[in-house]
Amino acid sequence: MAGATPHFIVFANEKGGTGKSTTAVHAAVALEATGRRVAALDLDTRQRTLGRYLDNRADTIKRTGIALPMPRHATFDPEKHALDALIDEIGGDVDVVVIDTPGRDDAYARQAMLRADTLVTPINDSFVDLDLIGQVDPETYRVKRPSFYAELVWNSRTQRAKTHNATVDWVVLRNRMQHIEARNMRRVGEALTELSRRVGFRIIPGLGERVIYRELFPRGLTLLDLAQIGEVGIAHIAARQELREMVAALGLPAQERDAAAPRAAAAG
Repeated sequence: MAGATPHFIVFANEKGGTGKSTTAVHAAVALEATGRRVAALDLDTRQRTLGRYLDNRADTIKRTGIALPMPRHATFDPEKHALDALIDEIGGDVDVVVIDTPGRDDAYARQAMLRADTLVTPINDSFVDLDLIGQVDPETYRVKRPSFYAELVWNSRTQRAKTHNATVDWVVLRNRMQHIEARNMRRVGEALTELSRRVGFRIIPGLGERVIYRELFPRGLTLLDLAQIGEVGIAHIAARQELREMVAALGLPAQERDAAAPRAAAAG
């Protein structure tokens, strides 16, 4: 696929605390492990979670000498870079570009969304998060109207269709909060399904709320690196399966170039 236009996956959500950066990092590493060449770009110049996570991973590789799947990565600095130029530079010879945007309304995030082939919006199983894309009736829990963010995505998709003659696959990634009771999860799910028909997005399962992810950050490890994690329990295995199912559900195009055995020697 060298020389072809990469597939852009943009993780965007104007609300923080939804697991967006953690999901973006794991998706980038998981796709690299399949044999794809992946570039990851962090647009959140304040938090820098994706950039720092992958910096930590690079340090671990250097310190241990273990060849882990490692995406090319950069962190955007508006004082040093023009965004489009940086995207073209980092995505010049890769199959997939993963872009993590800030958890707020941001001009650069909107600019990146115009590149998206797959737009991923992670939300938690709560009406607080659902309100980002749709307002619900307080008595019936039926959707009353799409929210501002849904209109923003609609406008972005329309503009991309006009300027690039390309469609955008909008994916709402439903992360699971362990403390949410079953009835509330069902109501959120029903409202999401109704809203997906009106606004036009797919719903896929995300990741559970687990301490595991926070523990892996200092070494830049992911759930595919079980051999390096050390003591592994059933929770690690279950979370790794969630990750694999999430990446598969993104439904990316098949690789067009020949790939040797996936670069997942450390996948466990």
